[in-house]
Amino acid sequence: MGWLGLEGRRALVFGAGGLGVACARGLAEAGVRLAVVDMDEAKLKALRDDPALADADVRVFPADVTTSEACDEVIAAAFGELGGLDVLVHAVGTNDRRPVVDTPDEVWERILTLNLSSAFYAGRAAGRLMRGTGGGSMVFFSSVSSRLAHKHHAPYAATKGGLDQLVKVMAREWAADGVTVNAVAPGYTETELTRAYLDRPGMREEMVGLVPAGRLGTPEDVVGAVLYLVSQRASFVTGQVLYVDGGRTLV
Repeated sequence: MGWLGLEGRRALVFGAGGLGVACARGLAEAGVRLAVVDMDEAKLKALRDDPALADADVRVFPADVTTSEACDEVIAAAFGELGGLDVLVHAVGTNDRRPVVDTPDEVWERILTLNLSSAFYAGRAAGRLMRGTGGGSMVFFSSVSSRLAHKHHAPYAATKGGLDQLVKVMAREWAADGVTVNAVAPGYTETELTRAYLDRPGMREEMVGLVPAGRLGTPEDVVGAVLYLVSQRASFVTGQVLYVDGGRTLV
């Protein structure tokens, strides 16, 4: 992975489950010094015990990433522990599939806070630091649901559509400071968040049938895109949403 130019860079990953863990593994393999934050201490413990990270330089931080104060504090802590911050990967989020008319206020607020407000708080805090220390790279997790009108996805789709625009605004404001801000937008990918849904009778086959590539995504597919976007090879790429969907958004 030397061609990516990631060796020795310092990264903070928001999210110790699913795609967050996959990103942590990929970054560690590329020689990145790593910190990971999550609200779930059990996930952080599992990450510490992950054989794929046994030889990696990884620090973990438990924090409620839905509050601006916690995001400010954990980014400052990671900056101090790592001696700087070159990369931010925001990979936290949730979904709750219901018709719009059956979606209660608390579900809307919970998804909005975790998926979008957390991204804003994390990006703002990291941007303040990166702008003053020579730049850096940020990647946030969007979704094909920011573009496709899937039924029973209203809060989730709204947060991902909002995230796409948030990424573009941050990218425009910070480009002159050497900070790149992009998003990856996976299609249906085999993760903890999607597994129960995909395991419903006939659902996996139905979803595969919607993908021109003829299969669902894997975490490794997504990690490859993340590694590129935070690498020196993508230093002139900013404000982009990269769909990692096997062609799902083409149909």
